Amino acid sequence: MQVCEEKRRFENAFQGILRMILEKPVEKINDCGRTKLDYTFFRQGDKHIIGLYDVLNDLVQHIKNALEGGTSKAMAFVLVSEPGTGKTFLVNYLGNEYKKFLRRKENNKYTFQFINLEELGTYVKIPFLESQTYEDPMILAMNFFENRDDNIKYLCANFGFSDKKIEEIYKNYRPLGADSAYIWENIRNYTDDDLKKMLEFIRIVPISTASNITTICGRYQAKEKTTSSAIELIGEEDTQRLLRITDINNPARFNLRRGVLARSANGGIHFADELFKNKKDLIQEYLAVIEEHIIQNGGYIWPMDTFIIATSNNEEFNKFKNEEGEGPIISRCELCYVPHITNYKQQMKVTEYAIGETERKTIAGNKLHKDPNLIYATSVPIALSALPHSEKLTIVETMKLAANEVAGDKSFEALAEIIDKLSENVDITKRFGQKGLGFRNLGITIKLLMGSFETNEGECMFAGDVFKWIKRVILDYIDDGTYRDKYLKDLNEGEKLYHKRIRSEVYNAYRDDPEAIKKDVMNYVHMITGINADLGPDKMWKYKDPQTHAWKALKIDERYINTIEEMLGHKSAEQKESFRTTIRNIRNQRIYSDPNYDFMDNNNLVEAVTEVRINSDVAGAASLVGALANRTNEESNKLYLRIMDTLINKMNHCKTCAPKTIEEFLNQKNRS
Repeated sequence: MQVCEEKRRFENAFQGILRMILEKPVEKINDCGRTKLDYTFFRQGDKHIIGLYDVLNDLVQHIKNALEGGTSKAMAFVLVSEPGTGKTFLVNYLGNEYKKFLRRKENNKYTFQFINLEELGTYVKIPFLESQTYEDPMILAMNFFENRDDNIKYLCANFGFSDKKIEEIYKNYRPLGADSAYIWENIRNYTDDDLKKMLEFIRIVPISTASNITTICGRYQAKEKTTSSAIELIGEEDTQRLLRITDINNPARFNLRRGVLARSANGGIHFADELFKNKKDLIQEYLAVIEEHIIQNGGYIWPMDTFIIATSNNEEFNKFKNEEGEGPIISRCELCYVPHITNYKQQMKVTEYAIGETERKTIAGNKLHKDPNLIYATSVPIALSALPHSEKLTIVETMKLAANEVAGDKSFEALAEIIDKLSENVDITKRFGQKGLGFRNLGITIKLLMGSFETNEGECMFAGDVFKWIKRVILDYIDDGTYRDKYLKDLNEGEKLYHKRIRSEVYNAYRDDPEAIKKDVMNYVHMITGINADLGPDKMWKYKDPQTHAWKALKIDERYINTIEEMLGHKSAEQKESFRTTIRNIRNQRIYSDPNYDFMDNNNLVEAVTEVRINSDVAGAASLVGALANRTNEESNKLYLRIMDTLINKMNHCKTCAPKTIEEFLNQKNRS
């Protein structure tokens, strides 16, 4: 009655999961220069899925195709990749959110129990038995009578289902499981087929979706081949039941709940972790589950309504694929190759996950400070490791384009061309983002950094120290010499970018303004925007600030403009004008969609502005480097102390990482 009145829902696994996902908005985003769909359902909470746009789209399309009766209905969705790309995290996230979704009153799931069984005579001291596969009460209702037409007539006549509604419900029809059908037949015979009396033996109960109970969302993790058993999947004959059920033909003597499959058989999600690591007989069990959505045990059949999702690492999958006679299993798997994160900004969020939200402490129990540059310094080499080396783009240009940033005169089409070319490679690991340092490598790096003497002694996780620990991880954990050499080169590039970043940072501290360079960069942008305006002799130009919408006045300094452009390598008037046109176009495109855009992702421009300011602003010394390096006189020492004060009190550094950052800035090798 409640289903008919739409107070309760009766839907299959694919309907429920898709409805849950699409309750949240679907947005369009730009990734690697291409427009893609972003399902905001996966971006909820403090610890959510980062990136993986193509993977999430493939997942949603698989569910949608299965719901519409496509080939995906008889296939498992298998995530394949190197360790540390977030496969298991994605599946756990989906399962946890689905349980939360089902806890909402309107989404609660129910099953039924057979009660008063002792009256039937063949059940000794068994007061009740519950549907082992958590069958929905609507499944029982669709099997009240042996004849389908009789069922439909009864439901329409007694509960008011319309023809359209009953047709919709019967799309999810499945017969009762072996034991439920057998017990129901026992009850039918006992009551002389009187449905009213038969229903007195039925009790409807809610299905628990507690986070620590594996109903609805079950997981089977591959074990050692010598200890794994099919019992853990499909259950077995139960000794206690054999003693209490005198009818030897009763399928209820099998305890399916010993296995994980039965627990997710009513609109649930079954997660097969490292599917291809299982021994062959277990994988064969999965074939029937995937293809026919049934559990078979002792010659009996229990229908299932389950979304099956699995994971596998590349090595185990390739080993399984190369074995003879395993084609039927692979043909029943929709393979989704999960890449590493290639956007360094997204990698920064993942690095925050790895470091953790709780307050970190030293071995002595003192508070451990986090260098404000630590996340950036750690994330860039990790992201670079997943990017290809190419003749068309430098690794840094590829990194910028992959993060939707400006990369000089290089276009997103160049990156798209590289991605398309790599996607044609038969070797999956050579495709874009498929090979790199993963989350586990990142976690080991953070652990080594936190456990080091320098970190505990200085009570600070200094960003400059992270590079040697990433190098240690590369040398210790990467066996392939080709990739090891690549990652070391990427690490070197990442260290260079870090030093460019702290160069701007120290200059900001010199100016006693954390946003000094950003303001200088924007002044250049505004200057080249107004340079062709009708200016008076004072060279003043008024413009409307896109952030505050207030009118501001700015003096056009052509010497400043030319110096920056020459620092960028633009010598001729044509080169300068071409660069200015590019910057103006970017400004005009972004000014409305993102008024806060500040050009700080244009590393070449930021670096040029920094160099020009450093070389011109420090009076009395050849440069800021010289002034800080030679602190023998009082003036230079005061400058050093003032910069230290700004770094600590305005830019979130501590007494350990502030002087170390200045030391890195002064190091001639690092600067070059």
